[in-house]
Amino acid sequence: MHHHPTPAHHGGGWGTVLAVAGVVALAIAYVLLAHRGPGRKAGSRDGWRTAMFLTGCTLLAVALLPPIAPWAHEDFRGHMLQHMLLGMYAPLALVLGAPITVLLRALPTDWARDLTGVLRSRPMRVLAHPIIALTLSTGSLAVLYFTPLYDATTTRPALHWLMHAHFVLSGFLFAWVIAGPDPAPSRPRVNARLLVLGAAIALHAVIAQLMYGGFLIDVHAPIAEVRGGAEIMYYGGDIAELLLAAALVATWRPARRAAAVRRSPWRVSGGPAPAASRLRPEWDAIRTSGSWRRR
Repeated sequence: MHHHPTPAHHGGGWGTVLAVAGVVALAIAYVLLAHRGPGRKAGSRDGWRTAMFLTGCTLLAVALLPPIAPWAHEDFRGHMLQHMLLGMYAPLALVLGAPITVLLRALPTDWARDLTGVLRSRPMRVLAHPIIALTLSTGSLAVLYFTPLYDATTTRPALHWLMHAHFVLSGFLFAWVIAGPDPAPSRPRVNARLLVLGAAIALHAVIAQLMYGGFLIDVHAPIAEVRGGAEIMYYGGDIAELLLAAALVATWRPARRAAAVRRSPWRVSGGPAPAASRLRPEWDAIRTSGSWRRR
C-alpha cells in the first residue's frame, strides 16, 4: 500500500496560503477592472460574467482548502475530485467571465493594442489551436497517470504545485479555445470545435476506463481508491464536458459576428483610430467575433 504524504510535505501551510491569496487577488483584480472601462454601465451580461468569474475563483479556493486538499493528499479519490475542480469546472467558469474582454476594456489604449498584438502573434496562434489545447489538457492526463509522474508529485512539493498550475492553465486554455466568449486567434468553426470536444470526451473516457481496469496505470494506491478515482474522472468529466458544450452553443452568435464586422469602420489589423474612441469599434468587433482574423 502506497504511503500518501501529509499536507505538510507539500508545503500545505505556506503553499496553500500563497495559492489562495493569489486566487483572492485575482478575484479582486477582476472586479476592479470590470468597473474601469470607459463609460461602462453594468448590464445583465456584465453581471453574469462577473458572477461566473467569481464562481471560478471560489471553485479554485474550494479545491485548495480543507476538506478537499487534505483528502487529496491522503486518497487518490480526493486527488481526482481536486483535479476535476482545478482542471475543468473552475477554468470553464473563469473563461465564461470573459477576462480578456474585461482587461482590454480597462487598459490604456496603447497597452490594449500591444496586448491584442500578443494575442494575435504566431506563438499564441499555435498555442491556442484546438488540437494543441486538447493535447495539453486531456492528453497530458495519460502522461500523468500512465507514468511515474503522479507518484513523483506526491513526494515533491514543487511538482505538486506545478501539477496544480498545469491543471488550471491547460483547462483554461481548452475552455477558452472551445467555448470562450472572448475571441481566440485560432478558433475554427463550431462544427470543428464540437469534433475536438467529442475527441476530448472520448479520450477522457478511455483514460478513466483503463484506470478502472488497472491497465497501463502507474499510480501506487489501493485498488479501491484508483477505481473510485476513475469513476470520478468518468462521470465528473462527462458533466464538465456537457457544460462546455452548452457554453459553446450559448456563446455562438454567427449573425452578430457578421453584423459587427460589417459595421466596424476598421478592424484589428487596420490603421490607427482617434484616441478618444478608446478603440471601441475594434473591441466591439473582437468581442462579437469568434476570433482575430487577418483580413
